[in-house]
Amino acid sequence: MDLDLRDRVCVVTGSTAGIGLATARLLAAEGARVVVTGRDSERVDRAREEVGAALGVVADLAEPGAAEELIAAINGLGPVDCLVNNVGIAYQASFDELTDEQWDEMWQLNVMSFVRPTRAVLPSMRERGSGVIVNVSSTAGKRPSTGMPNYSVTKAAVLSLSRLVADLYAKDGIRCNAITPGPTGTGAWLDEGGLADQQARRSGNSREQVLESVAAGRPLGRLAEPDEIASVIAFLCSERASYVTGAAWSADGGTVPIII
Repeated sequence: MDLDLRDRVCVVTGSTAGIGLATARLLAAEGARVVVTGRDSERVDRAREEVGAALGVVADLAEPGAAEELIAAINGLGPVDCLVNNVGIAYQASFDELTDEQWDEMWQLNVMSFVRPTRAVLPSMRERGSGVIVNVSSTAGKRPSTGMPNYSVTKAAVLSLSRLVADLYAKDGIRCNAITPGPTGTGAWLDEGGLADQQARRSGNSREQVLESVAAGRPLGRLAEPDEIASVIAFLCSERASYVTGAAWSADGGTVPIII
């Protein structure tokens, strides 16, 4: 299926690994002019080469002003047609042990790093009367994870932000949607010290037992592959989804038992 993304300028934040990298790779394969971003210059360079991206930009979007610098850096490619907000972090913690600083840090990285790029691309999108924004939230935004309190709250905020932007700017031809993946086979879960190891330490189970339990908790019986999430994101970026806005698309193997 042709997604009609050829030559579209698509910015994917947090695209040096995991879902972001898979999304950038797929959009590039569809002919889009992809911009990859991240906080580490070496990882950005590797991602740009792997994806065949038009540009790689080092940016810490948790910092004020970074989003405007990112958009200014890609002006030579043309105005942004699609923005995929994917920056984020997750870790295991109990509600009563989280500090104010941890809440603040998570808010800046998981919410404001979506707000700032969105705000930066809106003027040109409104002027042209078109544009697409896709925000990567989580199942934890729909049903909070008790083991990841601050992550859950920030991902719920991403859902609210997505609906807000959709309502405000539909009249300008701008679509905004969210996607809510469940546990996915990326470094966030599988790397040494990642969520599987963290949960194993907190539960007293082995890493293998944790991964088996997490997989068994999905009706489809397994973790997602990054490309499976990227496929939904690419669809939402495309003209095939031209009448879809304000939605929170579950891509979680049936994890959250709701019908919206």
